[in-house]
Amino acid sequence: MFTGIVEEIGTIKNIEIRGPSARLTISASKVLEDSQIGDSISINGICLTVTHIDPHSFSADIMNETVKRTTFQNMRIGTKVNLERAMKVDGRFGGHIVSGHIDGTALIQSVEKQGNATWYSLKPPYNLLRYIVEKGSIAIDGTSLTVAYVDRDKFKVSIIPHTSEATVLSEKRPGQKVNIEVDVIGKYIEKLIEGRY
Repeated sequence: MFTGIVEEIGTIKNIEIRGPSARLTISASKVLEDSQIGDSISINGICLTVTHIDPHSFSADIMNETVKRTTFQNMRIGTKVNLERAMKVDGRFGGHIVSGHIDGTALIQSVEKQGNATWYSLKPPYNLLRYIVEKGSIAIDGTSLTVAYVDRDKFKVSIIPHTSEATVLSEKRPGQKVNIEVDVIGKYIEKLIEGRY
């Protein structure tokens, strides 16, 4: 479980393709503190298990399901990524409930500056729009954000300078895709109401 409060920006050091799967090695520092093999670390919102750790990096395996659902195909050696360790029970809960289970990707349609804010307009898959509500929470590349606007085709978020500096969102441009995780509570409520199995 994560909060969507990015702890640091890491850099992909190596990508080892293993058939339909892969192994990532990521340079980092802060998220390595107290981390051990078997711990969970969110990488651009993807919950991955640490399989190797050394003083300046860690490795994690990516299975085919993750490759298909996320922006992994766009990652290269040198790509910067948002990193967050799993939430501590005795820590502050500054963002929202983020599982690290990516629902899909959204296309950035526009990026506009407005005073000290930067507005991002994003087009998600149609089947995910029903879970995105104005003033609700969404995780974009693992960053907890508030939805400022939503219609039948897109949604918008607005970020402050600190978020821009502390995450990889400042490097994103129109035409690029980002990982999104919608609020899990809405999905549970929908299933319970509909009685789906």
